[in-house]
Amino acid sequence: MVLPAGSCDAHCHIFGPTDVFPYAPDRTFTPPEAPKEDLQRLHRRFGFERAVLVQSACHGTDHSALLDALASGDYRGVALVTPETPDAEIARLHEAGVRGARLHFLPHLGPAPSAGTIEAIVGKIVPYGWHIALHVAGNGIAEHGERVCGLGLTVVVDHMARVDLREGLGSAAVTALRRLLDTGDVWVKLSGADRLATAPPSLADSVELMRLLIAHAPERVLWGTDSPHPNTHGFDPDDADLVDVLESFSDGDRRRLLVENPARCFGFGS
Repeated sequence: MVLPAGSCDAHCHIFGPTDVFPYAPDRTFTPPEAPKEDLQRLHRRFGFERAVLVQSACHGTDHSALLDALASGDYRGVALVTPETPDAEIARLHEAGVRGARLHFLPHLGPAPSAGTIEAIVGKIVPYGWHIALHVAGNGIAEHGERVCGLGLTVVVDHMARVDLREGLGSAAVTALRRLLDTGDVWVKLSGADRLATAPPSLADSVELMRLLIAHAPERVLWGTDSPHPNTHGFDPDDADLVDVLESFSDGDRRRLLVENPARCFGFGS
């Protein structure tokens, strides 16, 4: 399949190389190295011309690897910001192409941010018009979504909120995600299909959720590989299988997912 011109991988990572960009000493996981050259080869293979590089928790708040990668392509970034991040660092990240700050609500990535922490982070990024990248799982979108999405910023929900598809498409989590999309200020990444699949390597149930979300909010859906797939817990997906999922959608939907929506959400071309 030939992807549309200007296609964007809206969620991917850089890991290392650790002799140049060491992992954080207090990291909660240690992935294999996956430097920017690996990601660029992957993108050339499939025809992605743009990408959103998401700072990994294994690098903590040291954005050196991210900044290095952002300088080498048509990229935008998502950072890990704390209340202690200097304002000058936020300005430097913005100048380099960072357009969002990620909040984790997953125990394996560390403690969830407190209300005070979130308020401080929002205060730092509001002047730059950044979005909040919301990373939740299970019923997390129902538990945390309204609070985060009520902060007055654009919110991008990672990996279809990592809902538990064993509970079906009518679950409380899927319902909460759809309700948040109705606000008009929330976007969702149709990434992490392998994480949600209940019977891998089949991605059929994840694709059904994608179809539901595309139909519900076609103007605020994005698509990403999540390469190089950290913390997959036993199932290591083939990126070709993930890209093949795009054939399930119409030409118009693919263009919105890969070109038009990411251009608006992340400011490509501006």
